[in-house]
Amino acid sequence: MSRLVVISNRVAVPEARGAAGAQGGLAGALNAALREKGGVWFGWSGQECERFTGTIDRQVSEDGVVTATIDLEPQDIEEYYNGYANSTLWPLFHYRIDLTEYEREFGKGYERVNDLFAESVRPLIEPGDVVWVHDYHFMPLGERLRQRGVRNRLGFFLHIPWPPANLFVSLPYHERLVRSLLRYDLLGFQNNVWLESFLHYCETQLGAEVDRGTGEITYEDRSVIARAYPIGIDFEQFMAKGSCGEARQAQQRLESSTRHRTAMIGVDRLDYSKGLPERLDGIARFFERYPDRVRELVFVQIAPPSREDIGSYQNIRETLERKTGRINGVYADVDMTPIRYVNKGYPQEELFGLYRGAKIGLVTPLRDGMNLVAKEYVAAQDPDDPGVLILSSFAGAAEQMPDALLVNPHSSDELAHAIREALDMPLAERKARYAKLIETVRNDNVQRWTDNFIGDLRRI
Repeated sequence: MSRLVVISNRVAVPEARGAAGAQGGLAGALNAALREKGGVWFGWSGQECERFTGTIDRQVSEDGVVTATIDLEPQDIEEYYNGYANSTLWPLFHYRIDLTEYEREFGKGYERVNDLFAESVRPLIEPGDVVWVHDYHFMPLGERLRQRGVRNRLGFFLHIPWPPANLFVSLPYHERLVRSLLRYDLLGFQNNVWLESFLHYCETQLGAEVDRGTGEITYEDRSVIARAYPIGIDFEQFMAKGSCGEARQAQQRLESSTRHRTAMIGVDRLDYSKGLPERLDGIARFFERYPDRVRELVFVQIAPPSREDIGSYQNIRETLERKTGRINGVYADVDMTPIRYVNKGYPQEELFGLYRGAKIGLVTPLRDGMNLVAKEYVAAQDPDDPGVLILSSFAGAAEQMPDALLVNPHSSDELAHAIREALDMPLAERKARYAKLIETVRNDNVQRWTDNFIGDLRRI
């Protein structure tokens, strides 16, 4: 059985040096795949060094998973990570061309770090290994590996949306970036919408031949397969957290503090793609339209900070604090605050309890590759008295979850209407919607996603 080599920006290292962001369902699934198949997980340590040396820090976890990480110079971090990855590609791929920064030095840093990664990981790849590269940080990495003589099967998975061609062409050297992607053997996207955007670009901008039946793209002297692989949660692991004391305590804390009001919850990284200001506008519209129902609802927004070195992320935090204060100033009373804004994260055990204690889950990104919070919220519900999921039509999860209340997150009126519908939804309808949603969440889990992608990559 061939080994698996996983390459990603961050790695779930045992006792990780600052790699908390790598934990979760995806990390668990990749760890499980590496345990089964053997191999190595390679990426950035999250640390900086004065001068890049190429030194690889190897660690072996208790269950035998090998991780290998490198440190990066401050200039590399600024230009590759804060710059091209998160100030150019991230906003552009989330349709925020107004926030996209086109800096030549960012692009140079991105190319340079992809070269560093290729040079560093090349000695770790053995003949017969299957190599799986993750996300927008490393789109050119497959080409760089090919240039260094790697002939192994190479797969790439994009965890974020792929933008329409008329937006993507605003990126300088966009053709070069896509041509580098076509050096992989298998390309994976979160859903059929993002897949179709990529295929359309290849047809119209590169003149490639596309077979939509098989997903085969033929360009110049080679072919690549592109398909949709919707990611899921680690269902069994997540459900096990619901039986622990931390989950029950979190649920009790939420229910006792809401004083018989309906709790509505949102859990999102503090990111402009998540539609948090628009979400607050929709809640304000609900209170404005139904002032007699203000005391029926309390909204809890959990929004841990992220990428705080980037200006647009500082701005979103200020906007949320201002909007929260304005709404509470208008609708709060001495014994009641309608919105609770919490600027920190919680462990999954506590999140399970908070999800279960909330009768409405509000997941309304302006654009999202998938959004696993929507799936976690459904998984945490009480089958005998399930809550209602309100989900953005522009989240990748909407394609799999049509029985949620789907909304346009840009429309305050739609959000307000959906909140009222969720509050008034009869138990029978809630249970019917939940039954269909939980089947999808249970079956289309992260293990199936991993097996499907790796299985296809081996067969190509």
